[in-house]
Amino acid sequence: MKIAIIGTGRVGSTLAYALVIKQSCDHLVIAGRTREKARGDALDLQHTLAFCSRPMRIESCTNEQVKDSEIIVVTASVTTGGQIFASRMQLGDQNTAMFRELIPMLAVNNPNAVLVIVTNPVDVMTYAACKLSGFAPNRVMGIGTLVDSARFRTLLSQEEHIHPDDLRTYILGEHGPNQLPILSSAEAGGEHIRDTPGHRQLFTQVVEAGYEVYRLKGYTNHAIATAACMVIEAVVFDEYRTMPLATQFDEWMGIRDNCFSIPVVVARSGIIRHLHPDLNDIEKQALKTAAVAIKNAIVSLIPDLVGSSFTYP
Repeated sequence: MKIAIIGTGRVGSTLAYALVIKQSCDHLVIAGRTREKARGDALDLQHTLAFCSRPMRIESCTNEQVKDSEIIVVTASVTTGGQIFASRMQLGDQNTAMFRELIPMLAVNNPNAVLVIVTNPVDVMTYAACKLSGFAPNRVMGIGTLVDSARFRTLLSQEEHIHPDDLRTYILGEHGPNQLPILSSAEAGGEHIRDTPGHRQLFTQVVEAGYEVYRLKGYTNHAIATAACMVIEAVVFDEYRTMPLATQFDEWMGIRDNCFSIPVVVARSGIIRHLHPDLNDIEKQALKTAAVAIKNAIVSLIPDLVGSSFTYP
């Protein structure tokens, strides 16, 4: 399978390394605005293959030269210059402008691809990518709250002394301040994980976790790249994995025409099913609040891409 990574920054480079180490494909393309940095990564990873169990074709090119890929992962973003933004939304104006040039070109050159969006603000960018590509929504997935959910499970794991992968709990909504934990259905081994003040405090840490990593080292890369690798492998190996991802939908849980993280099933063709968890009244209200906030952001940043049926909850 041919996978292309668009963007040669820290996340794109880390993702490429993860795909090579895990032997997740047989053809990897690393692309950027210019070929020089992409070629450097490709050469470095070609040398890495000497320590891997099987061969892989690794090449580099410019964004315009990416063609006939089956999966395209977009990590490209404007540079922050080391500035710590108060919100991922502050990247929106410049990144949506970049997507207006990038996404239509990728769609024309890779008409059968599944798009995986990492670029922030990921909910708005996933909506934009869906509209600008003309692809069906199931073929455009944003990483969304997959990392937030993993962070939450990690903290719960330390509290409950249960492996994170054995904890079943999601964070849905925006990859940002308007996210919400679904504790009413959280469980491990069939036992309910209670909604306690302590667990709510852990969720507060999750909301700030990305900014804390950014404050300490100037960027985030490992967790988000690993999350993207998990999504890619669900497509490559037709795994039917359940995970929370940003997706544009016509209707979900009574909310219409929006784009944020909901529980979905991912397989070879992309998102094949939306799941509908039972929510309590507090979660239902938090979901509606998040939906309005995300919709406001979409309308603010890309008003011309919003359809006439784009209504509020």
